[in-house]
Amino acid sequence: MKKVCLTLIIVLFLLSGATRLQAQTTQTKLNQIELIKQFIGNWKGEIGKDTTAFWEIKSNGTGIECNFKYVTKDKIIMEGSQLWAYDNKIEKFIFEAGNSALWFTSKNKSIFVQSNDLADPDKASAKLEMEFKSPDVFLQRSIVNKNIIKTDTYNRIKN
Repeated sequence: MKKVCLTLIIVLFLLSGATRLQAQTTQTKLNQIELIKQFIGNWKGEIGKDTTAFWEIKSNGTGIECNFKYVTKDKIIMEGSQLWAYDNKIEKFIFEAGNSALWFTSKNKSIFVQSNDLADPDKASAKLEMEFKSPDVFLQRSIVNKNIIKTDTYNRIKN
């Protein structure tokens, strides 16, 4: 009988604290505009055999501007510029063409999906996840059908 009473008291004690424990799981809102600033600077990533990506990212109002070029065997194979603007309504950065979005899910992790996958990014057939390992290094994971198919490492270029 003593064991049953002791067990019941322990269970009641744990249950009485459950609401307090649950309240602690509330996530604070991330400041997306501050977090995107982690990308500002010059980056270099070895993204394939003999292929290197160079990104120059600058602040542009509440968003960023990214000038990029991809080089294979000392030859530029692609280059361009992108503008990412912050959308207050959805609290995400929208690519200038409006077909994709990027946002931070934690202080060092962000996700990039097509706009049609915004409602449920976990079900996106393709997405990118970026994770800052330090202020000077981030990983970019290419994910297709929930499988990581490629991970590229980007290093900040010091001037």
